[in-house]
Amino acid sequence: FGKWCRPNYNSVVATFCNNVANGLDIAINDPAAELTLVYIDDVVEDFVKMMRTSPEVPIGGFCHIDRSFTIKLGELADKLYAFRDSRSSMLMADLEKPFDRFLYATYTSYFDTADFGYSLETKRDDRGWLAEFIKSKNFGQTFVSRTKPGISRGNHWHHTKIEKFLVIDGEAEIKFRNLDYADVITYKVSGEELKVLDIPAGYIHSITNVGDKDLLTLFWADEVFDPQKPDTHYKEV
Repeated sequence: FGKWCRPNYNSVVATFCNNVANGLDIAINDPAAELTLVYIDDVVEDFVKMMRTSPEVPIGGFCHIDRSFTIKLGELADKLYAFRDSRSSMLMADLEKPFDRFLYATYTSYFDTADFGYSLETKRDDRGWLAEFIKSKNFGQTFVSRTKPGISRGNHWHHTKIEKFLVIDGEAEIKFRNLDYADVITYKVSGEELKVLDIPAGYIHSITNVGDKDLLTLFWADEVFDPQKPDTHYKEV
């Protein structure tokens, strides 16, 4: 399996990827049926290795790829539907295992060329706007905001949630105050010199646009936001 394999021919992976990516139905007669798969890059790598090393032909005349994967048809479909749904939920599947990463690469190769892009939900108010970008159960989430001059965001703290701030355009002051002290710590940052600010637990923090143009900031949090347990407690720096 791998990118550009012909769908509706002799590869269920190609057919499922093509259909799910393009909003077409798939048919599964037995979800528990198991497939043994090899990835095209591994096959090509072994071909090249054999041509360069001239190994002896094994008994029976067949060579075996070092790495293979076993998956049930129902599990394959579930993974592809999760890839599809990530565009709306922004919740990316776990790609730590090689098979999942290879399958995702394969899946994306079946996008229609007019469907490479997709829109994000943007929350707008008097301060500017904010949009979530990618979420992951293992890695947290990233989001981006545009803030008008003179406007502050934040003024809250977290018990356990950790964040990182990166200003990529404009000028800002990021202020911190430990819950137990009155001293305020100020960092000045700008898009001219990229600098990541760690937001430690237990520190009230805010970010203020101190420039004369809109401020563009990239944020990362170590967990996906849960409205039932936000771990966000409002307090002025």
